[in-house]
Amino acid sequence: MPMSSVIWYLYEFARKSWAESFAIAKTNPEIVETPERFRDFPQVFPEYCIACGACTAACPAPNAIKLIRSEDNAEEEGQTYPVINNRGCIRCGFCAEVCPTDPKTITCGENHLIREDFTILPTERMFVIDDYLCIRCKKCLKACQVEGAITEEDNKIIIDQSKCIACGNCLDSCPVKGAIKGIYIAHVQEQKDIIKIIVNSLEESIEDKREDISHLSDDEVYKFDLNIDVMVDRARSILSDDDIILDIFQKVTDRLKLRIVTWDDEKCNRCQLCVNECPSGAITYNKEEDVVERDTEKCLRCSICYQTCPFGVAGYYIARFLLDPPSLDDGVIHITVKASQLPIGAD
Repeated sequence: MPMSSVIWYLYEFARKSWAESFAIAKTNPEIVETPERFRDFPQVFPEYCIACGACTAACPAPNAIKLIRSEDNAEEEGQTYPVINNRGCIRCGFCAEVCPTDPKTITCGENHLIREDFTILPTERMFVIDDYLCIRCKKCLKACQVEGAITEEDNKIIIDQSKCIACGNCLDSCPVKGAIKGIYIAHVQEQKDIIKIIVNSLEESIEDKREDISHLSDDEVYKFDLNIDVMVDRARSILSDDDIILDIFQKVTDRLKLRIVTWDDEKCNRCQLCVNECPSGAITYNKEEDVVERDTEKCLRCSICYQTCPFGVAGYYIARFLLDPPSLDDGVIHITVKASQLPIGAD
């Protein structure tokens, strides 16, 4: 190689601009286009969190999301909020879907496929299509009595809210549950209050069965029924529209999954592993009485104690619900409780 060529290469490598470009190399943002259906990692806004635990219950990826609680101080109690582990997160968006706060504690961007319309909290009534569930059978198009209210664009079924008369024919014709959703856009606060009544009542009914539930083996299922008369009376004292009340009952029982933590003091060896791992400070060690104590008010039911304890002190169970028949007058909520399939004990 001629000496002049060698000198040229040495000169190029030595140039400051070339070295800087190499050291801080990155893709030019002007040539990067985010796909229309791209879903990024969830973004968390801790100040909005109400510590309901819905995000952790909905997450299908182990260790992708957990609730933590900051320390208390003299002015206020610690803040509870979710933390996302990007190494475990599969970006399914379920945590953002179920988050009930407004504004949302967890978001996945504006192009999130399961949009904010599809949470338990509804928003007078409109119909929306969940593109994720829709199978493009076009039965809703045939059932719609208003021309142009439902159309197909780019292989997507779209409802034009400016033309829709909310007759409900599309919902009745749809063969896939959840693909078309009827959402009430009135009485939002009343709906929140009713949801709270239902959820609290379900939780209390399970607590009453704690003794039976704590003896379940891994392959056993515990079933019982809950009469809804008292809940319906309380809901009607808040809201006089039975259609909305029934819709709330169905949404809650279709989608809610409650976690239950039991605690067997007799099995405790006071190793305090759970004390160190508990993210909310719900588990503490009482030196005077030499006991490990669990505060149910602070407990987030995140299952960390269950997975950490090597002696089986904590039990962890999952409850699901079904309203059958779907009626406020003679409906009954069927409750099914089974042991969690999460791993037990410390690694």
